[in-house]
Amino acid sequence: MVRRPVAWLVAVVLFVEGLGIAALQWFLGVVVDRQDMSLAGLDPDVMSLSSKIGGLVFGAYFALCGLVALLVALRDRAPAGFGRILLISAAVVHALLGAFAWGLVGWTAFLFMVGVLGLIVLLLMTYDAQGAPGSGEPADAAPDGGTDGDSAPAGGPPAGGSPVTPPPAPTTP
Repeated sequence: MVRRPVAWLVAVVLFVEGLGIAALQWFLGVVVDRQDMSLAGLDPDVMSLSSKIGGLVFGAYFALCGLVALLVALRDRAPAGFGRILLISAAVVHALLGAFAWGLVGWTAFLFMVGVLGLIVLLLMTYDAQGAPGSGEPADAAPDGGTDGDSAPAGGPPAGGSPVTPPPAPTTP
């Protein structure tokens, strides 16, 4: 299956990206601190400190998203609840960063952001197909192979269950 390798890849990419974002913002904070220049009257120390804090927070956010992807890879189960919300928000962030990167940085950064966006969406969508009709895994199958132990009376539906044949399809006039 493709689900687990994609989850592993997303986890690694998000961890590396989180580390890269934190390191880049820390570097920019050091540059601002060493330049000792003011931007529109702002204190350079405040700009340096806010750049470093923002980098650490943003890096921790990507690392947390990477942890969710790592747990998905280890458990081989779809992300649920807060983890799913984190991965969806990471996809939205990468879409926005890709749009900004196209205009500010160039097409290579845009392609990287769109690639990570695609991996996150692929991770979310491949686990959504689990248990869906046509996926090979029936959503309501019994764990012991689909039998519930009840025997069907001759010529009728199984005891305690629904008819075996589906109702007739509606016709149009």
